[in-house]
Amino acid sequence: MSLPFRKELEKYKNINEDEILSKLSEEELKQLEHVLDDLDPENALLPAGFRQKDQTSKAATGPFDRDRLLSYLEKQALEHKDREDFVPFTGEKKAVLGVHNMVNNPQFDEEGTSSKDGKGSVRNVVKGEKVKPIFEEPPNPTNVEASLQRMKANDPSLLEVNLNNIKNIPIPTLKEFAKALETNTHVKKFSLAATRSNDPVAVAFADMLKVNKTLKSLNIESNFITGAGILALIDALKENETLTEIKIDNQRQQLGTAVEMEIAQMLEENSKILKFGYQFTKQGPRTRVAAAITKNNDLVRKKRVEADRQ
Repeated sequence: MSLPFRKELEKYKNINEDEILSKLSEEELKQLEHVLDDLDPENALLPAGFRQKDQTSKAATGPFDRDRLLSYLEKQALEHKDREDFVPFTGEKKAVLGVHNMVNNPQFDEEGTSSKDGKGSVRNVVKGEKVKPIFEEPPNPTNVEASLQRMKANDPSLLEVNLNNIKNIPIPTLKEFAKALETNTHVKKFSLAATRSNDPVAVAFADMLKVNKTLKSLNIESNFITGAGILALIDALKENETLTEIKIDNQRQQLGTAVEMEIAQMLEENSKILKFGYQFTKQGPRTRVAAAITKNNDLVRKKRVEADRQ
């Protein structure tokens, strides 16, 4: 990891969020609350009235009058001047753009007929396509506090922890999960996608990866981790020989070419990672990572073949 990134990470080591919040004024706390509300304004699990905060301080002008409102809207519509067309309408029929795609589309059923002059005609009948229903994803039923206590107690029956999409987990609690994983010898899969995790959380999990000898899979996708936090994780994987899968894609901001090159170098040196979840933006590191992952999987396959022969 480059020196500037190391210096930037040091300030997150012993940060005290409670102390920072206690020093904020009432106005600053309200501003922070508005920022947090704007982080996920389209949460489908929230009622429509809670997705957008009230932005008006104007006092009510009186009781709701439906007829008066409709009259006002009708008056405004009649007085509003229509926008002129860029191309005046003349009544002349024009060809439909892309009609060749419609004819060749498998959704159209073609029936050919012949006329006396030998020229065929094609009649296209649109086929109805069944629309697959989209269901809202149910809320994550994981009991955060109970899972944390079981991890701290090293419960042998707890092999997987899934905190995905639980957005109200405090940052200190997420750090506690990382600390618990340092001594836990049973959890093999840990996922905290879309939990609003940030760089301090990434640093805590990086410290965990340096000592954990059990975890096989880690998912931190769709969070607010920057290049500095990702580099901390990448640097920790140089010392980890247990993890085989890690997902870091879809962070709030792009990681950049320097971080992608660091990822490629780490994977070329780490022979244990078999799956790496990240959409590279540059061709160079993308090609290097693909080759490294292929090489690691080939090594596993060869070891399996040799074990079967014995």
